[in-house]
Amino acid sequence: AEPERAGGGRVPVAVASENGLAAVARAVQRMEAGLTPVEAAVDGVALVEADPEDVTVGYGGLPNSDGVVQLDACCMDGPTMRAGAVAALEGFRHPARVAYEIMRRTTRVLLVGEGAARFATSLGFEAENLLTERARKIWLYWRGQMSAIDDWMATPDLIGDPDVQWFIREHGAIAPHGTINLCAVNAAGDLGGTTTTSGLFFKIPGRVGDSPLIGAGLFVDNEVGAAGSTGRGESVIQIAGAHTIVELMRAGASPRDACLGALDRLVRATRMPYLLDAEGRPNFDVKFYAVNKAGEAAAAAIWAGGKFAFCRAGEEARLMDCASLYPAPPPWLPQV
Repeated sequence: AEPERAGGGRVPVAVASENGLAAVARAVQRMEAGLTPVEAAVDGVALVEADPEDVTVGYGGLPNSDGVVQLDACCMDGPTMRAGAVAALEGFRHPARVAYEIMRRTTRVLLVGEGAARFATSLGFEAENLLTERARKIWLYWRGQMSAIDDWMATPDLIGDPDVQWFIREHGAIAPHGTINLCAVNAAGDLGGTTTTSGLFFKIPGRVGDSPLIGAGLFVDNEVGAAGSTGRGESVIQIAGAHTIVELMRAGASPRDACLGALDRLVRATRMPYLLDAEGRPNFDVKFYAVNKAGEAAAAAIWAGGKFAFCRAGEEARLMDCASLYPAPPPWLPQV
């Protein structure tokens, strides 16, 4: 698929996953006000982390299989190459901000679980219950769908509940995951980015995907560009997805071609039968996002039909078409 081009030109520029339309607008505004790209990115995604209507990120995010919301996030600063990350963080709706403080205040990169929560508490982040009533109902509905292998049932009143029906309309019967990645470049050509997620819906407790892993769900190099991902995290980890995109851009590829090149590598590395459809293609989706120092931005997906959020200084934020390896996905493929 040939997407609309987001060529170079006026900066600042921000690019994000489809759920980041308001986030890219805020990030560009913050860079124009003087914030660094990494600060602006973290501030931008905070809108999504705080939105209970987005069940893939932050407050209101869908829980793990035990009904506990565990969040992952990372951020990276291009000029210094410093990074911060949290994984399996419970009780704090802005994991990207906690990751930023790890980057800013410590010599470490990644804190997990209880240690990450204690760090957040020490800095005055407010602990709270992130499981909204809507998310709890959706989790109970999911448990009921597992009734062939456990003791739970989806009762008629739950199946007909407006919150559960909303989830089915938005995501299908059981959608797998969701994330927001945001990468940015300012007027000086400095780069930064962040990725934040509540992870795989109803995941094994403690499961961590690509989102908090530097080089997988996010990578920033001030000499080249920034890249990130959404989708099946395990597959992204296996090819160091974001790092691969940046290295392809370093070798001269445009952001669009670098995203497609990394996806091609990911598809060729997908070999287990349970991950392939009848034609040998991935039975899941991954989207990659990238921006270079010149302000050229693009995104690409395994399957056509995806969108990404884009904003350039002086322009309205808008959704644009992702490039893709394959045509429109089959109806059974969950959307990312």
